[in-house]
Amino acid sequence: MPPHPPLTWRSTRGQASVELVALLPVVLLIVAFAWQAVLAGQAVWNVRVAARAAARAHSFGAEPTDAARAHLPRRLERGLRVTTPAEGDVRVSIRIPAAFGLLRLGRVGATSHFRPQS
Repeated sequence: MPPHPPLTWRSTRGQASVELVALLPVVLLIVAFAWQAVLAGQAVWNVRVAARAAARAHSFGAEPTDAARAHLPRRLERGLRVTTPAEGDVRVSIRIPAAFGLLRLGRVGATSHFRPQS
């Protein structure tokens, strides 16, 4: 078996490992941003569902906050705000959940309208 050639500064042995270690933080950052985008999208979807349920309940004379809370996952209920600015309108807003819990990313909201039912 022939001996290995001596390593020189121009050797490419281990180059792939060095590149992987250098790119790993970038890949993890991209994955974290993608996950945050998924969480924000889910919050938008859920707040729209909750607003529709709250407006429906409000139109029948029920409590819109209870209806909105019933249609939200438990982890989104903490930042729930429900307002009824006009006849039949209901505005629901929730906090955007952070992927790592350290950031405050703002709120998303939705307004829905049902005519009052008698």
